[in-house]
Amino acid sequence: MPLVAVATLRADTFAVALLSACGWLPWLLIGLPVGVWVDRLRRRPLMLGAAALSAVLFAAVPLLARAGGLGLGVLIAVALLTGAAAVLFQTAYSAYLPTLLDPADQPEGNAKLHGSASAAQLAGQGAGGLLVQLAGAVDGLSATAATHLLSLLCLLGIRHREPRPDAGERAPRSLVAEVAEGLRLVAGDVWFRTLTLFGAASNLALMGYQSILPVFLVREAGLSPGTVGILLAVASTGGVAGAFAVRRTAARIGTARATLLFELALPTVALLIPLTTGGPGALLYVVGGFGVSAGVVAGNVLKAGFQQSYCPPALLGRLTAGTAFLSYGTLPLGALLGGALGATLGVRTAMWITTAGVPLAALILLASPVRTARDLPTRRTEPADGRGAPEARHGAELR
Repeated sequence: MPLVAVATLRADTFAVALLSACGWLPWLLIGLPVGVWVDRLRRRPLMLGAAALSAVLFAAVPLLARAGGLGLGVLIAVALLTGAAAVLFQTAYSAYLPTLLDPADQPEGNAKLHGSASAAQLAGQGAGGLLVQLAGAVDGLSATAATHLLSLLCLLGIRHREPRPDAGERAPRSLVAEVAEGLRLVAGDVWFRTLTLFGAASNLALMGYQSILPVFLVREAGLSPGTVGILLAVASTGGVAGAFAVRRTAARIGTARATLLFELALPTVALLIPLTTGGPGALLYVVGGFGVSAGVVAGNVLKAGFQQSYCPPALLGRLTAGTAFLSYGTLPLGALLGGALGATLGVRTAMWITTAGVPLAALILLASPVRTARDLPTRRTEPADGRGAPEARHGAELR
């Protein structure tokens, strides 16, 4: 959709950033109550509804364009509604996976889940670049609608039927009380708190540069929209590589040390992105984007496995929503920041500022127990008196 705004509607830098912000704004608006609903209801029907809604919305864009009704306001509305569907889908599937797999299989499941997502992003962006060249950015969204329909069909093919969550204990409680419980869980545990604050800072920087990346590559580096799609696809192979490498790396050096490697050391190559130019200089974006993608996906695999093993199952939906509310909530702010910096200081200067924030955000991890641990903890127990923050038991010794 950013390419639709740039190439079809001739939107300016801030308008493109605003469109990106609207895709993530629902995490701030509905993220917390969605976590409670996910804990109260079966997850698969929620995911089916979200996939169906997204398919309909993306299919509507080319139809409206043919009818002469496509404008920036329409794209913003689609971004908001599909963003809301994504909140529901992502919160639900994070809590759904542990109901399908035994605990011993969950690390491999998370790696395959995030690896397949990166592979899908790779295929989607490569195909998207080709579709833009052949059919235009607007008609390319028909393929996006088709992928959500395929998602719905895949979900229908899952034969396992999860039991209805036991609502007996939670039924008398209000939505506000359950939302507050999820936030207390995040704020009261040093591990959850550290990873959430890091995620918030990292996403602010990531979306800061990604929101203006199409403008930078097309207008500053002089690349065609089709070439941009291909470059995005090639850079996204880093996510697949990160998903494949993370389990072996974590087994060798420990999950906490692997978190520092993938979240701090690897993303420093993001500083190559603002150097991108036309011709051979486009390879600088590929290298920088590859490193960032590998680090983000590997870090997400480690974080997902940690949360699923460390968090009580009955609170997983609220934990996912609470952490996402805080970490994803900075995404629309990052998009607006990137747009504002690009409009006032110039797009390339804005890219320097925002890409530098990607490795700098990981300094939060160095000021936490992650710095001294070999492994992230794997079990969480309540204190004997039932008050205060639960204690953490570490799966491995500290160094």
